[in-house]
Amino acid sequence: MRLLVLGGTRSGKSAHAEAVAAASGAPVVYVATARRDDADAEMADRIAAHRDRRPADWVTEETTELARVLREHPDATVLVDDLGGWLTARLDATLGWTDGGRGLAAEIDALVDAVADHPGPLVLVSPEVGLGVVPDTLSGRVFGDLLGTLNRRMADACGDAVLVVAGRALPLGASGSDSGAGAGAGPSATSPAARPPRP
Repeated sequence: MRLLVLGGTRSGKSAHAEAVAAASGAPVVYVATARRDDADAEMADRIAAHRDRRPADWVTEETTELARVLREHPDATVLVDDLGGWLTARLDATLGWTDGGRGLAAEIDALVDAVADHPGPLVLVSPEVGLGVVPDTLSGRVFGDLLGTLNRRMADACGDAVLVVAGRALPLGASGSDSGAGAGAGPSATSPAARPPRP
């Protein structure tokens, strides 16, 4: 099972991904890509909320070395939250905001290959860039273009993808298809066990 979970801010994408990972039956390695910033109290609260709702037996890695984590945990369910945080950190590290992220091309290729080759269950969370406000600046356009392209490539590498809207996971069709029918999202992506209960 390889699943890409897309969604906008506060859509429930992280909660859905966590439910899918918990239902996998395998040990879970949670990869947190968000960087801690003591000066950003709101982000610190978001990180704390994510941490507090994770089961105590999950292993947490705070890193952007995603390919390494996949290599080191071939039999675990790896949950990455999220690709937007990874991309931001790597653009910072490579000074890619001013050159369109060209220096990241090889690293992105390697990550896509690592995802496609991962033998164990894998759940990737990523913002759907078209659902948020992207600043009309060079850095905003660079981020939007790169994340949109990365999401498309990850959807192909995973095979299964869902879009979470208002806490509901909508299966996405395979590349080039007109509907979700036969997309292969299957029970791992949208089963009742993976959905929050209705009130």
